[in-house]
Amino acid sequence: MTPTNPSEPRHVRIQATGPTARLEIDGHDVADQVHLYELRHTAGQLPELQLLLRPTSAPEWEGTARVVVGEAPDPGPAAAAFLRALDPAEAERSVLARHDLLDGGPHEFVRALFTQLTEWALGVPQPGEHGVVNG
Repeated sequence: MTPTNPSEPRHVRIQATGPTARLEIDGHDVADQVHLYELRHTAGQLPELQLLLRPTSAPEWEGTARVVVGEAPDPGPAAAAFLRALDPAEAERSVLARHDLLDGGPHEFVRALFTQLTEWALGVPQPGEHGVVNG
């Protein structure tokens, strides 16, 4: 892949139709190489198109928005903030009350804890549960 110069404007065309889009940069359709795109425009400035590429993409970029090829965000800081916001006593009570805790399998408490934390992170409603902290 040839990296782009973020200060060099490119001709961009996006045709969004429902869940799909045709995405052209300087006349080249790159939609099949893009996992996610975000178009931002601040008044008085050139629009900025940020692309998150598919792991298997091998695009060719030629030289009117500023195009930035980005990477997936690091989930670590969000996960750390979520875990810091939890009450350890409430987490322990909730895990011990789970119907799937006593399955007899190896590491059942830790598996139930991870399942509980995942459900809380996703906002999955818990039957009869009170005081759940969502991060």
